[in-house]
Amino acid sequence: MSEIPGDLKFLKSHEWVRAEGNGRVTVGISDHAQSLLGDLVYVELPEVGASVEAGNAVAVVESVKAASDVYSPVSGRVAEVNTALADKPETINEDAYGEGWLFVIEGVDEDQLAELLSPDDYAELIEGEED
Repeated sequence: MSEIPGDLKFLKSHEWVRAEGNGRVTVGISDHAQSLLGDLVYVELPEVGASVEAGNAVAVVESVKAASDVYSPVSGRVAEVNTALADKPETINEDAYGEGWLFVIEGVDEDQLAELLSPDDYAELIEGEED
């Protein structure tokens, strides 16, 4: 199992969130999720400026095996998307918690972050899936 960064929060559906301060968060999919999907070949990202609601599908990642929705962990407005993924979706496979980020949401209520899974809780979740 890969190392889970301690500064992240997670959804049960395997999205991660890194608080950047000023009500901004960066969102991606976990290393566990990308390993389950296999080699990613396409990423569909939300539009900059789009409003997103926590729990709603906002992006799609597609691998040679399957397409999978990416859910927004928090509500807010899409401030930025990782356009480099259009040409290199495999970046998510190579660096899920770094260069493989998907989008940035702004206007996030900090209370929403408290409702997400801690790295330890997420590790327990994926260990339970593997049993």
